[in-house]
Amino acid sequence: MPDASHASDGRSMFAATRKVYPRKAEGHFRTIKNRVNALLLTLYFVAPWIRWDRGPGAADQAILLDMSGRRGYFFGIEIWPQEVYYLTGILILGAVGLFFATALFGRVWCGFTCIQTVFTDIFVAVERAIEGDRNARIKLDKQPLSAAKIGRKALKNGIWLVIALLTSWTWLIYFSDAFQSTRDLFTGETSIWMLSMWAVFTASTFLFAGYAREQVCIYMCPWPRFQSAMFDEDSLIVTYEAWRGEPRGKVPKDGDFSGRGDCIDCGLCVQVCPTGIDIRNGSQLACIGCALCIDACNGVMAKLGRPPNLISYDSVANQVARAKGRTTKIRLLRPRTVIYGAILMLVAAVMVTVLALRDRETVNVLHERSPLYVRMSDGSIRNGYTVKVLNMRREPQTFRLSLAGVPGATLNVIGYGERDAATVELPVEGDVVGTFRVYVSIPKGAKASGIEMILESETTGARIVNHAPFAVPGS
Repeated sequence: MPDASHASDGRSMFAATRKVYPRKAEGHFRTIKNRVNALLLTLYFVAPWIRWDRGPGAADQAILLDMSGRRGYFFGIEIWPQEVYYLTGILILGAVGLFFATALFGRVWCGFTCIQTVFTDIFVAVERAIEGDRNARIKLDKQPLSAAKIGRKALKNGIWLVIALLTSWTWLIYFSDAFQSTRDLFTGETSIWMLSMWAVFTASTFLFAGYAREQVCIYMCPWPRFQSAMFDEDSLIVTYEAWRGEPRGKVPKDGDFSGRGDCIDCGLCVQVCPTGIDIRNGSQLACIGCALCIDACNGVMAKLGRPPNLISYDSVANQVARAKGRTTKIRLLRPRTVIYGAILMLVAAVMVTVLALRDRETVNVLHERSPLYVRMSDGSIRNGYTVKVLNMRREPQTFRLSLAGVPGATLNVIGYGERDAATVELPVEGDVVGTFRVYVSIPKGAKASGIEMILESETTGARIVNHAPFAVPGS
């Protein structure tokens, strides 16, 4: 059987990967990218060091996903494992927000704020500072090995490694106290697990931002595969005005562009592209919407005295209209953007409302499965339960547990109060889950399919009613 990866004449059916050497771009969108990079990197590296006083014994890191303590903190908001639905809401907001931004401005997320884009931008800037701009880097790679070449490559990779180490460590201290973890690192007390994760994230950052680069965006990221479903004819994307740029040609000596297009086929739009595509071939999966090709082309148009935005952020509908000489306008309000915006506001409103009104005390009652019930010597029926009381307040509370729904029902909490009592007081420390073994008995001959357990806080007056099942013979 012939190898499926080769044609009948023995040639490979797959093109070799072509290394991309992005040229430095200057202009409006490059300035925006620089400012966005600075803002995002500042937030990323500074945020875990910000403190937030939550009282004695509580984590004081403003933003922390405490894995050992099973708690999430965001300034004044504290999320418990039982409130995982908040994470679901955040994921929904993130997904719909991405759909909304894409429907409006194409792959603006990929081009300006994606972590892969930001760190690749930083790594390329380091490479450019050490090895030179595009042509110098191409020339250097073609040269035979020498002490100077090895020195430059080693320096570049060394700086990349330092950036990757700092980036990865910063990521880890979002999951553990920043000051304590860093102190442990310098005193040699860091756990093997922490060091292992540091090595994994460092290697990933180093390889993805330093060497994989555009391959991550093109082949590893799933977003380009279905981004087109988010677009419509009014989405603003990076486009080439073919009706104006074609036919291409050299710069006319007399400066007369009549009878030909404005594109002089200089190739700068391709050279500055971080994924190495030619935007003149139309919208492509590999285009991340960074708009650097717009900056490069506008610079050329300015030198030639031609109108700007031969390549621009525009919609397909506008391009078609302009080609026919019609007036165009940007349509931000459209059915899909209105729907996405409405979903965003609805989910955000629900999350804020639930967060503002959430109970700081909750109870979870688990019925014992084996045995379902026990018939006592006096004919009464007893069921066993595990009662978990969540006290989300910092101060300790005492809860009064009582029953309703079955006359004569009594409680027996192991380790607390007297046997077969009508009410039992349960102390729960602050910021913990109190677990209690509870037995409920109903008199001989009483009928019950369920029972109400009532929990009342003596501190706050909160009252929680839990409807628990109650098993009897024949049920």
